[in-house]
Amino acid sequence: MKRLVLLAHVFLTQLLMADPLPQTRTAVFAGGCFWCIQPAFDKAPGVIKTVVGYCAGTEPNPTYALVGSEKTNYRESIEITYDPAKINFDQLLDIYWRQIDPTQSDGQFTDIGPSYRAAIFVQNEEERKIAEGSKAKLAASGRFDKSIVTEILPAMKFWPAEEYHQKYYQQKPTEFEMFEAGSGRKAFEKKKWSDVKPESR
Repeated sequence: MKRLVLLAHVFLTQLLMADPLPQTRTAVFAGGCFWCIQPAFDKAPGVIKTVVGYCAGTEPNPTYALVGSEKTNYRESIEITYDPAKINFDQLLDIYWRQIDPTQSDGQFTDIGPSYRAAIFVQNEEERKIAEGSKAKLAASGRFDKSIVTEILPAMKFWPAEEYHQKYYQQKPTEFEMFEAGSGRKAFEKKKWSDVKPESR
């Protein structure tokens, strides 16, 4: 019995001394094809998890077919779980801008339609101010010769997409690379962000 008490004491001591679990936050962005914006966030230090899915609509349990019908307000989106001690919301926005064409209002690249429109979903006033500041900074940078039209919208419920969409770039790398190149996304990124180090894009 004494042995069990001692083991329990040792276990509790180790548990108390262990590093606490990080305080996590989430961010949700819409950036056109959700397959294409997931890799950059997965690579970012401080990002714990990413899930692609749907946001901005009201119908429960949306499916890819429903969202693709363009009869809802849903947009293909990504939910990012991150450790704010290692990466902050503003830094996530820096990554986000480099994945999209912020001057396009009818979709993203060759993906045209309401479900492909870009948006930053903010959960509170602090995030709204950060997003507006980041957008203004991008507009003033001179990097784009058109207005920055990406919307900043109140956060709504995020619904994960079907499993076959999750980390599509890992599930079907060849098909993904062909799609990404064919969409014009990579060429646009290279043209607009060639002066930025690859690990920062």
